[in-house]
Amino acid sequence: MSSYPSIFNDVIGPVMRGPSSSHCAASLRIARICRDLMDENIKDVLVEFDPDGSLATTHKSQGSDIGLFGGFLGWEAYDELLPESEKHLVTAGINVTINICDIGADHPNTYKITLSNYKETRKLRAISTGGGMIEVIEIDGVAVSMAGDYFETLVYCHEPDSIIPFLKAAVVFDDIEFHKGEISFIEIKSQSFLEDAICKELQAMEGVSFIKQLRPVLPVMARKNLQVPFITCNEMLEYNVDKNKSLWELAVDYEMARGNILATEVLEKMRSIIHIMDNAIQLGLKGTHYEDRILGSQSLQFKEKLEADKLIGGETNNRIIMYVSAMMEVKSSMGVIVAAPTAGSCGALPGALFGLAHTMQLNEDELVKAMLSAGLIGVFIAAHATFAAEVGGCMAETGSGGGMAAAAIVEMKGGTLKQSIAAASLALQNSLGIICDPIGNRVEAPCLGRNVMAATNAISCANMALSNYEQLIPLDEVIETMKAVGDQLHHTLRCTNLGGLSITNAAKKIERMLEEVPGKFFKSC
Repeated sequence: MSSYPSIFNDVIGPVMRGPSSSHCAASLRIARICRDLMDENIKDVLVEFDPDGSLATTHKSQGSDIGLFGGFLGWEAYDELLPESEKHLVTAGINVTINICDIGADHPNTYKITLSNYKETRKLRAISTGGGMIEVIEIDGVAVSMAGDYFETLVYCHEPDSIIPFLKAAVVFDDIEFHKGEISFIEIKSQSFLEDAICKELQAMEGVSFIKQLRPVLPVMARKNLQVPFITCNEMLEYNVDKNKSLWELAVDYEMARGNILATEVLEKMRSIIHIMDNAIQLGLKGTHYEDRILGSQSLQFKEKLEADKLIGGETNNRIIMYVSAMMEVKSSMGVIVAAPTAGSCGALPGALFGLAHTMQLNEDELVKAMLSAGLIGVFIAAHATFAAEVGGCMAETGSGGGMAAAAIVEMKGGTLKQSIAAASLALQNSLGIICDPIGNRVEAPCLGRNVMAATNAISCANMALSNYEQLIPLDEVIETMKAVGDQLHHTLRCTNLGGLSITNAAKKIERMLEEVPGKFFKSC
């Protein structure tokens, strides 16, 4: 079955709390599926991370733990209690043990989870693929592929011969597959759970042991025979030959097909996201506080100097820096943000677009269109590269955010579709090879600076494209190159806390101080 990125699943989202979408939002979604697998009755959990992966060194400091705990409790990624999820986990009587050991992981963000209660033990293996997206790759020792975008029904049985014909005749489904192993089950992907009467009939059949029902964890579901009008930039241009649509209109066309929704629904979904982003920026500009962080509210200092006319001129650029900083600070204080495309890069795109929109006095509708334009560029990246720093370094996160922003800015300034694409290409070219090396094992620095760099790079590249600078390398080829460069980066430079600035003497000193004096603020790094 084909799967295509959704703007609202893969690119602009999720709505969440926490420092990292790859860690916090993704782990919560994985744990939500675990909770369903145990019929919401979890007593003991063993979580195992591979020592050569990213999670071994970052699971606590970057939010994997709180995400898992919240998911085991059945919470949403934006729940206000999420920072205290461990305490509530204890209250709920759920015991979690985390071990670092060789689990034979091929992916740096691999979760091996064993769940048990007084009557059963279930096993699950899953990966975080970037920006809060996940894939369950194994259940009870049997290979599967679940993205959390279907209602999943698992019928545990020894032989499917009599059961599958019954299912095909009795239920509406998108896919049915028998997974054979030491423990075997039939997997049914559908748009809703099977009716209770059908489940009772199944349960009564000879050879059926039990049934598990797993809810979707993504906002936009997949479906049978899913088709989209294009999935590369070149295909988009071919699609648009006789239509002459703008980038945001093409984004609407894509998401209508991907999500099976009306154009008005696409616009309103993005409008609600715009409101959350705006609220986060305004909250950040008031100042934020959270004990476990290394930077205070830098945006307040910037705002003070800006208002006192003590900074180098450039109204738009300075406003963007301030907005990027505010958004990142809300993220670091466990406030509600939108991963766009990730939590670690949540400042670049909205900071650039809101900063420009406020300077140009554009209305909300224009911001909605701009964010959709950015989202479509993100679809191409999600489909053919990655947003995960653990796979592609910071190039995949802030680099992508800057490329998406550059395309949207051109459109906000009345540029052509060709110029928007050129801006995205130029911005991504400028971002190739940027490593991910968080200081103090926190997603704050150099993350903040790189978000600012991505946003200002977007402005520069937009102006270059508007002046008809040559991109030379087509956008599709730049995205392919991003994937190749990410694959070539050493694992120590991909959000492992094992290379780059992460291992400087100053960074290790900050790490030690954070361990010794929880809650201490460091005004600079």
